[in-house]
Amino acid sequence: MFVLVVDSNNRPLMPTTPSRARRWIKSGKATPFFKKGVFCVRLNIEPSNRNYQPIAVGVDPGSKREGFTVKSATTTYLNVQTHAVDWVKEHVETRRNMRRARRFRKTPCRPNRTNRLTNKEKLPPSTKARWQWKLRICKWLASIFPVTVFVVEDIKAKTWKNAKKWNVMFSPLEVGKQWFYCELQQIASLETRAGNDTYNMRQELGLKKSKNKLSNSFNAHCVDSWVLANSYVGGHTTPDNRLLIEVVPLEFHRRQLHRLQHQPGHTRPGYGGTLSAGFKRGAIVKHSKYGFAYVGGWQESPTKKDPQRKTISLHDIHSGKRLTQNALPTDCKFLSYNSWRIAN
Repeated sequence: MFVLVVDSNNRPLMPTTPSRARRWIKSGKATPFFKKGVFCVRLNIEPSNRNYQPIAVGVDPGSKREGFTVKSATTTYLNVQTHAVDWVKEHVETRRNMRRARRFRKTPCRPNRTNRLTNKEKLPPSTKARWQWKLRICKWLASIFPVTVFVVEDIKAKTWKNAKKWNVMFSPLEVGKQWFYCELQQIASLETRAGNDTYNMRQELGLKKSKNKLSNSFNAHCVDSWVLANSYVGGHTTPDNRLLIEVVPLEFHRRQLHRLQHQPGHTRPGYGGTLSAGFKRGAIVKHSKYGFAYVGGWQESPTKKDPQRKTISLHDIHSGKRLTQNALPTDCKFLSYNSWRIAN
């Protein structure tokens, strides 16, 4: 195991051993902190040298789960398996159906607006959310490791007979992939490998991939991301580190003026948004009773003494299970912003 290191300006350096990190912290040369659930140290002095080894990040995209591996020629530093963002399409469809239903109500309505997105390049919401999530993970890894190159498995859309141009220009998969590649090239070098190349490299090393794609084992997705990273930096014939962390993105709901259906009493309370009684949704807080948790929704809980009283929901950092709905904001201490959780 290694400890991640950044300099005083938060620029990533080569990782160090836990024993050396403990000596730095004890002598005051470094300050410990967590970066999205990963333990790091920040040097308070100028590092003795800034020599870097080539570090590759292997990326194995997927529809439900995705694998990321950070590796050098000597060590596999980190394996990450993430859940894909796959709920945006259903949310957009629900919003469209509710808008259509409102046209048949006997209520005043404004005239239709012109389509401001005509003849403009844009990504569909579900496609953009999927590839933005991959980009956020890559930026997070590049902020704590001195990444040299990203090695990505080049997934392709199913090609119709005599319709290759249609797939390249109109397939959401191809459009989102090209946008992702352009953004990655602004961070570090980019190399792609075809799916057949990944399979052949895995067979040469004698590695097997699990058929259970939803499991949280190394052989589900990180085995491919490890093979991709190893194809660039080399150094191993078998994985030297099979431990992984599982990252689950938090699902936030856009602000709605009213709920979709009527409540008892023909009222429609507010719903969604990014703030809960002054806290950012997903923020890590420390509660006097429930300890470390992240912030969910909020509700109005008026009393005679405080008619404007509001309470917030707290969720377990690892499982996402709701701990309470009646936490007072004054009992919570803000620690950091957050948009995903690290599962056990």
